[in-house]
Amino acid sequence: MKVLILLLLSPLVFSASIEKHEDMHFDSIPSESKSRFAMLDDVRILANGLLQLGHGLKDFVHKTKGQINEIFQKLNLFDKSFYDLSEQTNEIREKEEELKEKTSKLQENNEELKNLSSKIYTQIENLLQDKVQLQDKIVRLEEKLNQITEGHQEVQDHKEVAALKQYVEQQDTDIKRLLKVVADQNVQLDYQNSQIKDLEDKIGNASVVESKKRSPGIHKLDDQINPSNSTNPVQDPNDLPRDCSDIYNQGERQSGSYTIRPNNSEAFSAYCEFTTDSAWTLIQRRTDGSVEFNQTWEDYTRGFGDLAGEFWLGLKKIFSLSQQADYILHIELQDWKGNQRFVEYLFTLGGQETSYTLQLSQVLGNIPSALPEYTPLPFSTSDHHSQHLKCPAESSSGGWWKSSCGGTNLNGKYSKPKSRVKGERRRGQGLTWKPEKGRMYSLRSTKMMLYRTELENFE
Repeated sequence: MKVLILLLLSPLVFSASIEKHEDMHFDSIPSESKSRFAMLDDVRILANGLLQLGHGLKDFVHKTKGQINEIFQKLNLFDKSFYDLSEQTNEIREKEEELKEKTSKLQENNEELKNLSSKIYTQIENLLQDKVQLQDKIVRLEEKLNQITEGHQEVQDHKEVAALKQYVEQQDTDIKRLLKVVADQNVQLDYQNSQIKDLEDKIGNASVVESKKRSPGIHKLDDQINPSNSTNPVQDPNDLPRDCSDIYNQGERQSGSYTIRPNNSEAFSAYCEFTTDSAWTLIQRRTDGSVEFNQTWEDYTRGFGDLAGEFWLGLKKIFSLSQQADYILHIELQDWKGNQRFVEYLFTLGGQETSYTLQLSQVLGNIPSALPEYTPLPFSTSDHHSQHLKCPAESSSGGWWKSSCGGTNLNGKYSKPKSRVKGERRRGQGLTWKPEKGRMYSLRSTKMMLYRTELENFE
């Protein structure tokens, strides 16, 4: 306030001093007026400093406002991220509840199927008992027939024998039908158990990887059998087992190469893989690319490779196996991350005149099927295609059952997946499994094998 008063009074003082001493020259101004001018200069300097300070404060206020705005923007982003995270958490919880409900329903269905199977088995046991009783009656009736032929009984007993035989045949038919129902129920139970297991794995974020051990050894795949390369001892060709199931039933439990002879075919070597409760006859194996699978039609018909490593058993031999009994085709797949999956089919296989056409029906698996069901699939190689199928050379490497070019091929050229360049398309390279809906799987190893069903034991 004092400075302001001085600023207001200083012009008056300055004016008065000029009027009083207007006759004097500037050189004769007294020292008191000089001190007043010095005070005015100090005031101006002080005012200039205050002005600069005001500008500095104004800049500081603008910067502070900018920083506050940035903080508010970050807070808004954080609120949005937190909201999105909450939405995702709610969705995950809803999906988890859905999976739990599905698991509960599948478990209920599983229990119902088990109860139904138990009832069917009870009925089968009753029918078998009836069958035994009927067989006893047949024996007695045969004795009566002998007596009839000797003239000790009347001719009217023939009608009773015919009626009983017809009844026995009807009972046999019912038993076979029930056995088929039981087999279908068991397949359904296995499928339900697989679904339950997959759902439980999703809920717990855990995956179970099953691995099977393979016995070492080197056995070459040849058209003619060399007994020294086979695990089972030399024996009469007519007494050789039909497949690995027969070898398992003989008490063998060591996986390896054995000599088998399916019905109406020549004997040959095959690789048998045994578990604690089953036996599998391998027809294909890929592990490391050590065997070239881009072979001719003749090679695929005859077979090639090493039974202890990579091999293709041969279409002719696979056909001879499929014609002697009912088999399940089991396919095991492993990707480059070590994940293992499998799929199983009921199948029929045509002969050479049909290009060994394959027809499938899936019964089990934990990966989507990549082979069309109920569709005839002729076998094709680079030098042998069906009339409607003409594929370019790059998509026809290795022989496989195909209805179109590209897609699934477990006998393709073995190659590791390469890093994909932007804009570059890599299709059909390596061992591939391509479901109709879904992505294509690049595989590190594959294994195809046959398991003989035991329904013929009940006939």
